[in-house]
Amino acid sequence: MPLARKKENQYYTYADVLTWDEGERYELFDGEAFLMAPPNRIHQKILGELFVRLHAFSKEKVCEVYPAPFGVRLFPREDNSDDTFFEPDITVVCNPARLDDQGCRGAPDMVVQILSPSTARHDFLYKFNAYRRAGVREYWIVNPDEKILQVYILDGDAYKVSGYGAGDTVPVTILPGCHIDLAAVFSPEAAV
Repeated sequence: MPLARKKENQYYTYADVLTWDEGERYELFDGEAFLMAPPNRIHQKILGELFVRLHAFSKEKVCEVYPAPFGVRLFPREDNSDDTFFEPDITVVCNPARLDDQGCRGAPDMVVQILSPSTARHDFLYKFNAYRRAGVREYWIVNPDEKILQVYILDGDAYKVSGYGAGDTVPVTILPGCHIDLAAVFSPEAAV
């Protein structure tokens, strides 16, 4: 099922997002607004497992870790006319100057997206290219159904990809010394 649009053939900006009901979560892709469906239980368990591990590791470091909903404006404009706004599942920001009361202004250092049937195309196409263009250094795409993780590391202006399965331990490039045990992430009942 494709993502639901707010209104066909209507161009929206971040200024519009600021006026919408907080109970409805939308993301903007080049001016198109897409309603975000509530995630399922497995999605939320995986999000929780990843967030706890990343947050615990970075607790006394410069980087801050935020779970969704947390707004990311990749190409912010002072007049709020920017037309791309995402709420990644997990956002890691290592530059405090990019944080404001609304979220992150500019590229975060790391983004994690957990796939769902309605968002997979957007995560692999729109978001992938937007994150690359903005300079997100590390982009994780988690596939709960297949129990795999694709890690994209920015190298110049292109991403290099590595794949991991449920039995692997994954290094977090932007957090040297941090490693995530995917067995615990994909089997939350067996976690810590």
